[in-house]
Amino acid sequence: MSFEMILQQAQEGDPEAKAKIVEMYKPLLIKHAIVEGVFDEDLYQELNRVLLYCIKKFRFIG
Repeated sequence: MSFEMILQQAQEGDPEAKAKIVEMYKPLLIKHAIVEGVFDEDLYQELNRVLLYCIKKFRFIG
């Protein structure tokens, strides 16, 4: 299944599709949640929240 299809399903409210996207981006979110060598759980949760918001707001052009 293509990323576009998963994103569309996530935008339609499919929790499994949202979880797939979060899982895809998990390594990047973890990387950016490390501050001065220490994992910041609050920052990680905030990054997840922002990712879910972006999934909802993203619009395809074309």
